[in-house]
Amino acid sequence: MHIHILGICGTFMGSMAVLAKELGHHVTGSDANVYPPMSTQLEAQGIELTQGYDPEQLDPAPDLVVIGNAMSRGNPAVEYVLNKGLPYVSGPQWLADHVLQGRWVLAVAGTHGKTTTSSMLAWVLEHAGMSPGFLIGGVPQNFSVSARLGGTPFFVIEADEYDSAFFDKRSKFVHYRPRTAILNNLEFDHADIFPDLPAIERQFHHLVRTIPSEGLVIHPTTEPALQRVIEMGCWTPVQTTGAGGQWQVKLLSEDGSKFEVMFEGVAQGVVEWDMTGQHNVANALATLAAARHVGVVPSMGIAALSAFKSVKRRMEKVAEVRGITIYDDFAHHPTAIATTLDGLRKRIGDAPLIAIIEPRSNSMKLGAHRDGLPESVVDADQVIWYAPANLGWDLAGTAALCTVPSIVSDSLEGIIERVKSQAQPGTHVLIMSNGGFGGLHGKLAEALK
Repeated sequence: MHIHILGICGTFMGSMAVLAKELGHHVTGSDANVYPPMSTQLEAQGIELTQGYDPEQLDPAPDLVVIGNAMSRGNPAVEYVLNKGLPYVSGPQWLADHVLQGRWVLAVAGTHGKTTTSSMLAWVLEHAGMSPGFLIGGVPQNFSVSARLGGTPFFVIEADEYDSAFFDKRSKFVHYRPRTAILNNLEFDHADIFPDLPAIERQFHHLVRTIPSEGLVIHPTTEPALQRVIEMGCWTPVQTTGAGGQWQVKLLSEDGSKFEVMFEGVAQGVVEWDMTGQHNVANALATLAAARHVGVVPSMGIAALSAFKSVKRRMEKVAEVRGITIYDDFAHHPTAIATTLDGLRKRIGDAPLIAIIEPRSNSMKLGAHRDGLPESVVDADQVIWYAPANLGWDLAGTAALCTVPSIVSDSLEGIIERVKSQAQPGTHVLIMSNGGFGGLHGKLAEALK
């Protein structure tokens, strides 16, 4: 079958393309912006990519068009599909029908940490010899591919609350029907499709409604929004993590790189790994709880986590030039920015830390998170904010409220010049964006040489 995917370079759609190819389909796709790491992965899989949405790419007609949730009415390819009556489906629906049906689905949902936690969980199952399938919104370095069918009934999926398609406004995760569900955390996000936090809580409750009574829901004790979701009605056993929960930790290093795991008050072993930050410790606890549900004893899960490598673009060290270290991170919400900076600060001590932030997500562009930004960067020594031309609010006003030195730049060249003038050997530069950021990482490394 020839499947054509509109919006193929999104992390979800690109991963879905890999699974369709593995199932033996002829897969092609297009996107407005074709950029790594997804474009590289797709080309390596032999998937033909087209830049842009010219309807000619749909002639001769494919057997099925999968339409990504970034596509809207008015898009030339979408209009062609509708006018010609071509068969089409959303990505989550296709996945549910052709990959997840009949499998033991382990879903990882939450505002933050979905990609990292689903990568951890897939790796723990792999390490235990369970050969899981997975679909992850990033490239986990333990696997070097973002999706695969796997060789057993177990399938780990990053379960996103974003909508499914222009014709299906339900959250993607409602399609997945998990048996094991991690609810990591819940804050207001996706201001382009949700009016407020209660609207997102309702979608999370739709997910909870689909989990069988023989399944398991895992969530931290510290998230009031998740508590409200569970109180709307839960028909599934629940395990909790963190303070007062069944799963707890004793930190053995301040930066979270070493900690002891406790389950129901009994020590299970010590994780010692390359990750930092309290958020990753919390991700690890949820992972161990989910893995135990499918038969991986905690000691085996702990051994796997000690060999876990992070995901591409999650605190990924991308270059070291003249003693200056450059990191790439996906953080695009004040909480994620704060926890990422906190973890790095605890690791590097008093070393100079420059944060470069692109407010690129839809919620950021709408200004939904602007009030939380000044407080989110207190662990940096200085911040460079990138103001793209289409930002609809006063970023300079927000930067002025920061307690650490902050400047706004409207060009990559300006950012590079600023870093060149400020960075000395021993400086750490953390670049945070949920997009390609115009290749800033490579350009900065080159300029520092």
